[in-house]
Amino acid sequence: MKITGVIIARFQTPYLHEGHKYLLNEIRAKHNKVIVVLGISPVRGSHRNPFDFYTRERMLKQYDSSLVILPLNDERSDSNWSAQLDSLLGKVFPTESFLLYGSRDSFIPYYSGRYAVHELPDAGDYSATAIREENADKVKDTEDFRMGINYAYYNTYSKVYPTVDIAVLGQDNTVLLGKKHNAPEWRFPGGFADVSDDCFEAAAKREMHEECGNITTGEMIYIGSAKIDDWRYRSEADKITTLFFKTKWLMGKPVAADDLSEVAWVPVEKLEEFMQDHQITQEHHVLVRMLLKNLDM
Repeated sequence: MKITGVIIARFQTPYLHEGHKYLLNEIRAKHNKVIVVLGISPVRGSHRNPFDFYTRERMLKQYDSSLVILPLNDERSDSNWSAQLDSLLGKVFPTESFLLYGSRDSFIPYYSGRYAVHELPDAGDYSATAIREENADKVKDTEDFRMGINYAYYNTYSKVYPTVDIAVLGQDNTVLLGKKHNAPEWRFPGGFADVSDDCFEAAAKREMHEECGNITTGEMIYIGSAKIDDWRYRSEADKITTLFFKTKWLMGKPVAADDLSEVAWVPVEKLEEFMQDHQITQEHHVLVRMLLKNLDM
């Protein structure tokens, strides 16, 4: 029985580079039947995996319409992934024998299934990652380019953006509020969590320092969370949910910086009045009410 060649790869690139073509051509020369198994990431639409299965399938079929393209989900466990790969091939083609191919940085070190594997030598220093990065800011004046952007965004999960807001409680029953540039209403200092933050408490401390200067406070105490009716996202599927913290001011003079143009200590007993007089941004009314229920340190 003749053996079917199987390529295990991701092909996460806008076009096939010479290394891809070498891999495909070498295996096509050895086998009359060639299967390409494409890895499917659990993360939808990322920098590392921007192209979905259908886009990569079309690209490969355009290069060689005789290729059989199959999807295979990524697995946390290499042994589970190996078993899923063997099961996929065996169920789709139960009467065939297979030889699995890979090249540099391929699946081979992680595979523990029952089929034989063969590693092809490198055909040059080609990198799909480098191609993606090189073309990340390249704009083309074509309808296909614009349709591709439309397709990508409509096939990405709607996102919840996490932010942090902080109630810095000072002496004499006061709380530190700030005003954004060109905005008349008061608000709690805060901002978006960053991928570099180890936790939301760290994000809260970072945002507090960025917007209020080098002040010293106690620990960040989580109060609760709330969806924020941010004007930038009212017409979007994506939304903002903030995690609200309180902390006790210990020392240092607050100085407005970054997104804030002004900071001031406001008596806690004035917060209700400020809300009624529209002196606090409507987006943070829910946070004021949360704070008033959780004032005890």
